[in-house]
Amino acid sequence: MEIWILASIAAALFQSIRFMLQKYLSQAALSATGATFARFVYSAPLSVIILLCVIWWLRPEINVPATAFWAYGLIGGVAQIIATVCTVMLLRLRNLAVGMTLIKSEILLTAFVGYVALGERISSAELFTITLGVIGVLVLSKPMDGAIGWRRFLTPSAALGLFAGTLFAVSAVCYRGATLEVDSDLPLLRALITLAFVTTMQMVGLWIWLCLREPGETGRVLIAWRSAGFIGLSSLAGSLCWFVAFTLQNAAYVKAVGQVELIFGIMITLLIFRERIGRHEYMGMALLSTSIVGLVMLT
Repeated sequence: MEIWILASIAAALFQSIRFMLQKYLSQAALSATGATFARFVYSAPLSVIILLCVIWWLRPEINVPATAFWAYGLIGGVAQIIATVCTVMLLRLRNLAVGMTLIKSEILLTAFVGYVALGERISSAELFTITLGVIGVLVLSKPMDGAIGWRRFLTPSAALGLFAGTLFAVSAVCYRGATLEVDSDLPLLRALITLAFVTTMQMVGLWIWLCLREPGETGRVLIAWRSAGFIGLSSLAGSLCWFVAFTLQNAAYVKAVGQVELIFGIMITLLIFRERIGRHEYMGMALLSTSIVGLVMLT
């Protein structure tokens, strides 16, 4: 099995764990932005330390990345912050498995964003599987209040899920673009350099935002260090795996394999949160999963 596939599966597992912890913290102690900040405040310092250790151990020749690296990293980092906040808000509206599935609209959009930003093309067969996935997302967006017609597609959960998915797609493609700008033959080093820059920028940006808009929230994040620390560790592990995969393969293919996260999400929903999953939600997840499997087979 190729390294990028293993990295994608591992990233999906760590991401599922992080979503679970963020949902718990957002319900019990922190705001949506605070739960998002917890992801970066503990992972950014660790990513820098790991990068410095790798540089000290390998002593590679490192050149200052081109302007495109900083641009890709900045755009991807901001998009990921907003998408993560939307994700935490979404998980308050629907159960974990369904929320994660709605966010999976990112796989339907990454191919398009990749074509626009990096010129990475998709075939007509892949476009068909993407369309099938869109249908699955629309089925999942059906509210529980019995709304009919187009109104059932205009719900807060649908809007948050699709918006977050779009931003996650932008961040994935930008991160791939950033890693490709690093002048090194070592995928791990390219991933670590990008990860250290992005997470540090995200940590500082969110810290400034919280100080201005939510005074006291940073203190609550630090007080909840036991749970928030695990969010940071799972985020660091997941992000590193994603970035390694992005250095080796098309972002759309990486995200396609990463959809195994759906299985992890269902297991967490049923076994940990003891939440029910409705019939139409199973149908939507089945359609989206079929789209994912088809896309993986085509790659």
